[in-house]
Amino acid sequence: MNYFKTAMLLAGLTALFMGVGYLIGGGGGAMIALVVAAGMNVFAYWNSDKMVLSMAGAQEVDARTAPDLHNMVAELAARAQLPMPKVYLMHEAQPNAFATGRNPQNAAVAVTTGLLERLTREEVAGVIAHELAHIKNYDTLIMTITATIAGAIAMVAQFGMFFGNRNNNGGMGIIGTLAMVILAPIAAMLVQMAISRTREYSADKLGAQICGQPVWLASALAKIANAAHAIPNERAERDPALAHMFIINPLSGERMDNLFSTHPATENRIAALNQLAREMGQGGFGGGASGGGFGAARGGSVPASGAAAGPWGGGSRASGPRPGGPWGR
Repeated sequence: MNYFKTAMLLAGLTALFMGVGYLIGGGGGAMIALVVAAGMNVFAYWNSDKMVLSMAGAQEVDARTAPDLHNMVAELAARAQLPMPKVYLMHEAQPNAFATGRNPQNAAVAVTTGLLERLTREEVAGVIAHELAHIKNYDTLIMTITATIAGAIAMVAQFGMFFGNRNNNGGMGIIGTLAMVILAPIAAMLVQMAISRTREYSADKLGAQICGQPVWLASALAKIANAAHAIPNERAERDPALAHMFIINPLSGERMDNLFSTHPATENRIAALNQLAREMGQGGFGGGASGGGFGAARGGSVPASGAAAGPWGGGSRASGPRPGGPWGR
């Protein structure tokens, strides 16, 4: 269903582009704008991992410098039947993470130090699985396509300011031209955000299936959303274009699935994960999680969102049974 919604939104974005081109009164300007926008986005697509990781201040780590994290990503990638992505660490206090790269063979997963310090290992596994789901779903490619079309719409709308009035007999006039210049890019942005929200739901579901425990991701989302209110992400604040990439919006605490949100409401995402947990015969968020989880987990529980964590650094370990696999215990 999410793929169908994404396809419909992409079709709507394409139709909007064609409509704007038609209103301007000719195909020449529309084609120029599309070629320029496509060229810009092709460059960004091939270099997206390097650009985004540099903007986020991420540093690559490996099995020697971050063995627990690296081993966890490796095992989850194997469960997802994906090539091992590169692993990066961002020195940010806010817990968060994102994935980037043009395809599974050229992918990277980046997490903040705050994520490793504030979340339990199970919760970190849920987050990593979510990001691997983005890679497996080719969400980077989808968002590149939407960015190309949205960028073309914005450029064509700007061309309309200069060329749209040459054919006033067509009925647009100055008022119609101004309306197109203002409204068309906004409409494209809304569709782009809607696609982003749709992909988040899909990544939540697949990520929960990869790690085997929806409650791990649900608990992680609650903790990250709470922390995002109180702990600023300095780099994301300086460059808001990064915001849509993170698992939780690092800039604001939207509590509604409104038109201007790049992410679904956290409450809605947790509710969907709880429903998935019930379908898998497990307890929902706030209760016990059992069954065939990541690393052959048996009976492991996830603490409430306010519980202390920090198994990667100076924090105390959560109590209760410890799963095997990449936890190395």
